[in-house]
Amino acid sequence: MSRFTPPSPELRQLSILIAACAIDMVGFAMVFPLLPFYALRLDASPFVIGVLTASFSVAQLITAPYWGRFSDRHGRRPALLIGLVAAAIAYMVFGLADSVWLLLLSRLVQGAGGGTTGVAQAYVADTVKPGNRAKALGWLSAATSAGVMIGPAIGSLSHSLLGPAAPGFVAAALCLVNAGFAWRWLPESRAPGGSASTAVRKPVWHAALEVVRHPGRPVSRYIWIYGVGMLAFSCVTAVLALFLDARFGVTERTIGYFFTYVGALSLIMRSLFLGPIVERVGETRTMRAGTVALVLGLLAYTVAPTLWVLALIIPLVPIGTALLFPSTTSLMSHASDKHELGSTMGVAQMFAGISRVSAPLIATAAFQQVGPESPFLLAAGIVALVGVMAFRVDALPMHTGETPVPTERS
Repeated sequence: MSRFTPPSPELRQLSILIAACAIDMVGFAMVFPLLPFYALRLDASPFVIGVLTASFSVAQLITAPYWGRFSDRHGRRPALLIGLVAAAIAYMVFGLADSVWLLLLSRLVQGAGGGTTGVAQAYVADTVKPGNRAKALGWLSAATSAGVMIGPAIGSLSHSLLGPAAPGFVAAALCLVNAGFAWRWLPESRAPGGSASTAVRKPVWHAALEVVRHPGRPVSRYIWIYGVGMLAFSCVTAVLALFLDARFGVTERTIGYFFTYVGALSLIMRSLFLGPIVERVGETRTMRAGTVALVLGLLAYTVAPTLWVLALIIPLVPIGTALLFPSTTSLMSHASDKHELGSTMGVAQMFAGISRVSAPLIATAAFQQVGPESPFLLAAGIVALVGVMAFRVDALPMHTGETPVPTERS
């Protein structure tokens, strides 16, 4: 198979989902960079700002398994629509916030709606043939990367032209239009009766406990790889600005260029190169290559002597994440029971949410107590652990939906 040429209905469904996720991320990226400044205006301390930042991930990790179970029972489409409407409400609260408590409420509601990330991944798995899932998930990731790139600019522009409440209101309007678009054009991805299993459903947290109790099972292995990899990546993003300031004197006036550079690299990698790489070497080897690129990139950060050398090193990290995360998610979908696919993706997002909550605390503590390079060395060690797990999984035959069997070694 030389190119991804899905049937027209499949392509239409995927395109609508990608567009909806991209617009949703534009809204998120509009308000997130402004949050610390709004909180400071309301006399919040740095610790309180940290709580506000983490509250999104706390709400997301709590709700993600329930959204997955909901989508297995009632469909992906209703779950995604509810998530979009919840985001619109959260942005309205953000625009109206005149206290720290309202900012916290906005973040919690937004995080609860953001628990549908796993539902979107399950939608892709429902819609796309097994051999093309990693590529399709890469497109989905590329869409969110594009949203992250353009959202902050729209937020800053609306703030400058219309006032501090405008970014929240504009983001809310985008989400409502997006919800209407999805309601009109986004079809349900599950086949009728596709999840009507006669088996007694276990509590929603049972799947998460099974991952902890049986880490050697195929689905558990991929969830651990995904979650631990997200922990390392979140450690880096949490201290990147501090590191660049300490090592190279980068300020708030120039830090945005670095994030735009990383976002552009991620977008190009996921939209143009991920698919051909998966077709050439398969999803399992793509996952392994991602871990190697990440380790090399993280280690290289600590020894870069100048910004020009760093600019050559930076691409290794977005290349690594572009190879690692979509391929792991695709492998996870192959190994999951089709009746529990939404729950599996929800549990994976719960583990990722735990990583996003804990990583900033771990990374900033290491930065303060040990030194600027320590979070990158720590993250490299964590990714190396992911690599060990990735190399203990037998390669999945390319373009098939067969379940890979983990190789157990003592």
